[in-house]
Amino acid sequence: MAHDIVFFLAPDDDAAAATRPRGPGEAFESIACRFIEPDSAIADWDMYFQEPSADVPPVEKLRDWAWPRSVTAPLNDGVEVFALPQRLIRALASAGPQELEELAGRWTARLRSEDGHDMTDDDLLAVLRGIARLAASAVNSGGALYSWSF
Repeated sequence: MAHDIVFFLAPDDDAAAATRPRGPGEAFESIACRFIEPDSAIADWDMYFQEPSADVPPVEKLRDWAWPRSVTAPLNDGVEVFALPQRLIRALASAGPQELEELAGRWTARLRSEDGHDMTDDDLLAVLRGIARLAASAVNSGGALYSWSF
């Protein structure tokens, strides 16, 4: 589980990859959260928009889903930078309040079932709303949305 996660806007993969050493910092518009697995969250959100349901799908289905693309080569230091799929960025950008609430509820249920008391203390609906705002900015600017985690 990643301790620090930052979802951020960047113009392209090269700019996102350059954040690897220290994170995006203040150079990029971002929203932070803690104690989640960003790659599984991204896959879960993508699955939600492709197959909408308030019910948490089986973990086997999530494992078989298309996972986000790594922007940097994996090293043994725990730092990861992922690109959110364009279809997910578009879906988040156009998501209404009800969709985000349903997705947050489903995401919370998955995290509780997997992590129990070790689940993040972040307000997951607020995190999703922030990421949706970033996604809308990405769509409007022609940029992309990434996650950096450690």
